[in-house]
Amino acid sequence: MIRVLVADDQDLFRAGFAMILGVQPDIEVVGEAADGEAAVAQAVRLRPDVVLMDVQMPGTDGIDATARICAETDARVLVLTMFDLDDYVYDALRAGASGFLLKDIRRQELADAVRVVARGEALLAPTVTRRLVETLVRRPGAVHRASSRLSGLTERETETLRLMAQGLSNGELAERLVVSEHTVKTHVSRILTKLGLRDRVQAVVFAYESGLVVPGEE
Repeated sequence: MIRVLVADDQDLFRAGFAMILGVQPDIEVVGEAADGEAAVAQAVRLRPDVVLMDVQMPGTDGIDATARICAETDARVLVLTMFDLDDYVYDALRAGASGFLLKDIRRQELADAVRVVARGEALLAPTVTRRLVETLVRRPGAVHRASSRLSGLTERETETLRLMAQGLSNGELAERLVVSEHTVKTHVSRILTKLGLRDRVQAVVFAYESGLVVPGEE
């Protein structure tokens, strides 16, 4: 059973997400929070597997709450936003979020997203996530801050990271690299370990920040 905490300052959104997830046979909504501080407290107390986190909330916002939850618990955070190019989302990804969702997501897509993240994977939509990272990484000083850390990767791991930044799934990576999915998972695991990253979303952000992938290039 996947344990979920829903954090949103708007009652209708919070209740709606909780209702949609609550009827799923493999998902249990263990708590709700109306602000970031409450979300952190409940995450520490309830130890959910996944936290749905609204970005803009009163007091402690979703970014700070995400960073604290990722630092203090093993919960994975899915950021909720009204806009796919919300500047706050980029900061939330860097804080440790495992992905983000638009609030107009369909109910089945919401449940599937929770399952994906609960499995330890990252929610990487090739169209939306890549466009968001490419746009926001253009901010002054963002690129090349992490380039020195790339030297610890092998040539194959570097190529895998470059393809991950395009939003490719494990199956697509295996096809492109002409290896098995098991080998791809090994490469991804080693990349995350060597770079000290939490998941694939942070790996994508790192790929752009390090200059390995240049915005707009294929």
